[in-house]
Amino acid sequence: MDLQEISDRLEIEGVVIRYTRGIDTGEWDLLDAVFTPDAEIDYTESGGIAERYPAVKPWLAEVLPLFFPRRMHSLHQLDISIDGDEATCSAYFHNPMPLDDGKGGEKIVEFGGLYHHTMTRTADGWRSRKLHEQIVWRRGI
Repeated sequence: MDLQEISDRLEIEGVVIRYTRGIDTGEWDLLDAVFTPDAEIDYTESGGIAERYPAVKPWLAEVLPLFFPRRMHSLHQLDISIDGDEATCSAYFHNPMPLDDGKGGEKIVEFGGLYHHTMTRTADGWRSRKLHEQIVWRRGI
């Protein structure tokens, strides 16, 4: 592995981490440094939408705080493959979220799966041009 590949891998890892931080903290503008303007994003396996980034960003800002006011991802096992200015990255995720149980308390809803990103090198660094959220398991829903 040469220095360029090491650098690319670290930058791609940073993009994936920035994605989950933006989602978890509700800092939706962080996602502008994750996705290309025309990125395709597919959340259908978790009950969400499949659209291009300009439609997904406001949808996330509206829907996630409404249903899941607190969010916290864990990422594991990033599998990165780089071919010139294109790359793929699949990352395991675990996402527990407290949800109102309707009885004055809360329950925990959990999703586990993989984020599959197709990345491209841009003038601003690596960005995701496609994200597919694959749900492997869910609990509490």
